[in-house]
Amino acid sequence: MKIAVPYEDGQVFQHFGHTAQFKVYEEKDGKILSSQVVDTNGSGHGALADFLASQGVDTLICGGIGGGAQAALAEANIRLFGGVQGGADEAVEAFLTGSLQYNPDVRCSHHEHHGAGHHGALHEGHHCGGHCHG
Repeated sequence: MKIAVPYEDGQVFQHFGHTAQFKVYEEKDGKILSSQVVDTNGSGHGALADFLASQGVDTLICGGIGGGAQAALAEANIRLFGGVQGGADEAVEAFLTGSLQYNPDVRCSHHEHHGAGHHGALHEGHHCGGHCHG
């Protein structure tokens, strides 16, 4: 299994679509065989799922993530464990022992203003340019 974590200064980076690096862990029989930090080379959102798939990743542990990125990960058959905070190495160790604290319904609230499927998020504190009437 290959596990990826959006990575910054040893921590789980909290904005999947803006991550500059992933730490990728190679796992076998519940043990980490190796890990390396890889640059995303500026890939964003949907392209990150393809990037991870090209690295052979099948599991992603992350903090915040938007719906579009979640769909792209699902399409790439990458399992998602979101809403995770703290150290990247500790998160992977917790995952391998079955004790990872994650949120199965994670959403990246930063992206809520994109509208579709967010049940009126456009009206909640975002400027709509006068087009919200009616």
